[in-house]
Amino acid sequence: MLQELHIRNFALIDRVDIEFASGLNLLTGETGAGKSIVIDALGLTLGDRVSGAESIRTGASFASVEAVYSLAESSTELKERLIAEGVQNEDDLDTLLITREISASGKNQCRINGKLCPVSMLREICRPLIDIHGQHEHQAILSASSHIDLLDNWLGDKVLSLREQALTAYTLASVLQEELLSMRASARERARNTELIKFQIDEIESAELIIGEEEELLAEKNRLSNAEKLSDASDQACNLLGGPAQDSINSAFSSLQRASLLDPELASITEQLANAIELISDARRTLRRYRENVEYNPQRLQEIEDRLHAISGLKRKYGETIDDIISYLENSKIKLVALENQEEREADLEEQIALAKRSLQTISDQLTAVRKEGSLRFSKNIMTELNDLGMAATRFETQIESQPPTTKGADKVEFLLSPNPGEPLKPLAKIASGGEASRIMLAIKSVLAKSGSSPTMIFDEIDTGVGGRTAFAVAKKLESLSGKTQIICITHLPQIASRAALAHFYIEKKAESDKTEVFVKRLSQSERVIEISRMLGGAPEDSAAIEHAKQMLQNIA
Repeated sequence: MLQELHIRNFALIDRVDIEFASGLNLLTGETGAGKSIVIDALGLTLGDRVSGAESIRTGASFASVEAVYSLAESSTELKERLIAEGVQNEDDLDTLLITREISASGKNQCRINGKLCPVSMLREICRPLIDIHGQHEHQAILSASSHIDLLDNWLGDKVLSLREQALTAYTLASVLQEELLSMRASARERARNTELIKFQIDEIESAELIIGEEEELLAEKNRLSNAEKLSDASDQACNLLGGPAQDSINSAFSSLQRASLLDPELASITEQLANAIELISDARRTLRRYRENVEYNPQRLQEIEDRLHAISGLKRKYGETIDDIISYLENSKIKLVALENQEEREADLEEQIALAKRSLQTISDQLTAVRKEGSLRFSKNIMTELNDLGMAATRFETQIESQPPTTKGADKVEFLLSPNPGEPLKPLAKIASGGEASRIMLAIKSVLAKSGSSPTMIFDEIDTGVGGRTAFAVAKKLESLSGKTQIICITHLPQIASRAALAHFYIEKKAESDKTEVFVKRLSQSERVIEISRMLGGAPEDSAAIEHAKQMLQNIA
């Protein structure tokens, strides 16, 4: 329940503080006095969009609106949500303070119980607390697209739970369908990629690359290219190490060997020379073998050059080294598997889509059954309310037709009306007048209120197109409705303004010292008489109008 509303520097309001009653609250005043400004200010605390500096009173640097709610009768779910969001103290679960502040610079701050929060959270948490109905809502009821939501809200948790399941199934099917369409749209590109990768894999694999192969080939190429020089050098070295040089070394060894018998100190030198002779012998043998193996082979040289050219071509395409090329090969094989698996993915997607659609259809069938059973009771209740509102001869019916499944199931719901006996049922938009739309809206909201859909309802000019005895019927219905939920009603009709309201506020716009300001005053019983006499068209001194107003207030029962 909305307990208090505090407005500062908003539009034409300098400072307004309102304490609302739990039942019927009336807001009256001259046309254009600023009644809707109060509702607009309240809307800011519900997360409505703000027009920035245009919403701030001229000369002020900021505007603020503060709403205080009692959560004593609110759902446990709401309280648990507030605790989970960290904006509610478990020691004080029955009070909720909402603050919205906007500055001329465009800064916008929202607070729940003093803690900053985004507008989206404000909107999500606070919207269920208040149901606001202005003239555009009267028009909205004429749109068939809104009828399914009105019916489902009345049917309650079972339908709303099924709708959540339908939304999940529909969303899943849509997402999977988009993925499938995307895959099919890129099928040609995928085929090109597949062929390219297959070619690259075949090209690399057919080369039969070996790690370290390039280095070996380069070394062999170098030997073959310089075969004659290498042969001459090894032959010359082998000759120099033999012949006179070898004889001289052998003679030196023999001389030292004899001398070492005379002086043991020469033994180590003799041993070194013996080792040198052995090394020279080994070197000559190795050189002879090397010289024998060195050959000029143009065919082998060409083979090596061809192989190196092939490797160079692969390196230009796939990597700087053979290691890189082999790594590219492995990655290409993985990509090929992924591309080939996409065909399997398509088949899997088709199966999942079919499963999601079957699930959606099953849920839709359940929704249809619940709606058809509940729509009969809903229509009966609406007709009872319409009877109270002076539309006793009216027939009301909830038509449910099949359509392709959507997020709300597979039903098209539309309210049909026959305002006069003998006339066929037709869609509301084709036959409902402004006054009828207002009463139908009130009837629907009365039915919804009985299901506890909202703790507070605000009616902004619910009396549009209503007059005479019908106005009394509407007034009585609002008064009756206020026994079940808090009602805040803006009205121009004295029949409504004279009801047994727990609080009656007069809204007035005054222009003083080149400034225009909106004031809100709670009326006493005697002041209500004066206000209702004004609404009856009487002047302040019109005794007849004043007497009539007194009688209306006395005869509200």
